Amino acid sequence: QVQLRDSGGGTAPSGGSLTLSCTASGDTSGHYCIGWFRQVPGTQRERVAFVSSSGRFTYYNGFVEGRFTISQDKTNHTVYLRMNNLKPEDTAMYYCAASLTSPNCMGSSNYNYWGQGTQVTVSS
Repeated sequence: QVQLRDSGGGTAPSGGSLTLSCTASGDTSGHYCIGWFRQVPGTQRERVAFVSSSGRFTYYNGFVEGRFTISQDKTNHTVYLRMNNLKPEDTAMYYCAASLTSPNCMGSSNYNYWGQGTQVTVSS
């Protein structure tokens, strides 16, 4: 019933910027949280940023250090991740994910809908 389409990845130089987009289709009226994870092959998946459907609560992982900004456009059912001052260690597959069952945006297991992922590569 819900499908997430994430896009916007690509290659950027160190210090550059990229903006990721995630557009939701289907019945998302009851979603609680939406955000981004990332994963490098062979490593543990990491939380990046989340936002509640109301927009009142946001979370950023410490490694973002003010560089990334998550935002929502509810009219277009889209969430964005603006990534500034990219670093080589930001290189990963980035996944949009949404929770439609729990208001606990910090519970990884609550994210039950996922995009297919978009690759971000940052060169040094």
